[in-house]
Amino acid sequence: MHKIDIETVEMTLDVMKYAISRITNNAPELGQPKKEEELKALVGETITPEGIGGEKAFRLFRDILIRATVPIDHPRHLAFVPAAPTRAAILFDLITSASSVHGAYWMEGAGGIFCENRAMDWLVSLTGMPEGAFGVFTSGGTAANLSAMVTAREAWRKSSGQVGEKGLILTSIGAHSSIKAMARVIDVDLLQVETEDRMTGQLLGQAVDALAPAQRRRLFAVVATGGTTNAGIVDDLEGISEVCRRESLWFHVDAAYGGGALAADSVRHLFRGIEQADSVTIDPHKWLFSPYDCGAVIYREPELAREAHQQEGSYLDIFQDEGARGFNPADYQIQLTRRLRGMPLWYSLATHGTDKYKWAVERGISLALAAGEMISARPGLELVREPSLSCVLFRKKGWTPEQYVSWTYRNHKAGLALVTPTKWRRAREVETVLRFCFINPDTTEEDVQMILDTLGD
Repeated sequence: MHKIDIETVEMTLDVMKYAISRITNNAPELGQPKKEEELKALVGETITPEGIGGEKAFRLFRDILIRATVPIDHPRHLAFVPAAPTRAAILFDLITSASSVHGAYWMEGAGGIFCENRAMDWLVSLTGMPEGAFGVFTSGGTAANLSAMVTAREAWRKSSGQVGEKGLILTSIGAHSSIKAMARVIDVDLLQVETEDRMTGQLLGQAVDALAPAQRRRLFAVVATGGTTNAGIVDDLEGISEVCRRESLWFHVDAAYGGGALAADSVRHLFRGIEQADSVTIDPHKWLFSPYDCGAVIYREPELAREAHQQEGSYLDIFQDEGARGFNPADYQIQLTRRLRGMPLWYSLATHGTDKYKWAVERGISLALAAGEMISARPGLELVREPSLSCVLFRKKGWTPEQYVSWTYRNHKAGLALVTPTKWRRAREVETVLRFCFINPDTTEEDVQMILDTLGD
């Protein structure tokens, strides 16, 4: 299987030619998903006893399968939270895979982990957390939030002695869906403050005061959001941190999407209080231009994370030996097996410098503000709220949910753009609206105008 032959060389050249072509293409085809039975009919059986050969497999991927995907870095992909990895990061992602380094323990991955740690130094500096704070790269925000809450729960159990008690977490209804999922995984209850807008320290304090004594005894953590996925809203982190200190609660900030904005001077003030957090989640694969999958969790006291996550096993003892001693990423989050997810970020930062990153993040913010002005200038359109970070929520006056969905599919099928509707809740009313999320610095004001033109005046 590993013998190098002419076919392998030719396959390698084909793959590299494709990679170079894709990396240099600023506006790839906006692919269309197909049903599984359609794809099966087009490609046939690909896993067979004899194999179909690398050349045929690659041709099927290049000519059929990749066209059934939507590239996240298309400049008019403004749905969900898109991404725009730098060319440098993409190239080094290839190097990361080709190098075959296991990034769990220093003994095996010292050089690569060293690179990751330099990128982590920069992330920690963005938060303003005190000396000693540090973190580790994960597969994404869900794994980062989960790792942080396992650490918080174990620290609470140890300090309170409530080992058999089921814990309780407070967050807002604007929090990311992974917070609910994470709570189910670690078997804790979740209560949500009833606001999709900014959760303030006052609202949180009222929610804590409203708890029954048995609930208050089980409350151990608060999850604030540093840039909601739906609208880019940054919670009142300063006020929330004061409540958490007063009530002796773990203060976690989920800044998976919005954390990239910490690099931008124009909005840095919105995150005041994040430096008081016990843990912070940031996803470099969102707004810090890394390839999937690259998340990060940062701890104020990393030793608490190590106590919660360090695994024991006879075959792992060697990694604690003096000759192998160093930073072991596996000790600080839920995953033992891990690739060096932070290395592409390190290489991109080393290549471009942090000033370029600051410019790229500011570009997303300025595009959101420009889009807000364009929308306000059109009589048939209306902002739902002022743009926040790089998110813009707006409505087409008089449209039904079905019209929004139809418009989305029409533009996608035409290969123009991917912009999807979302829901916005105010009080007890839920409305279907449209949403832009700007990440890609290659997106232009002309792209935005082109999309808005399809909505009419």
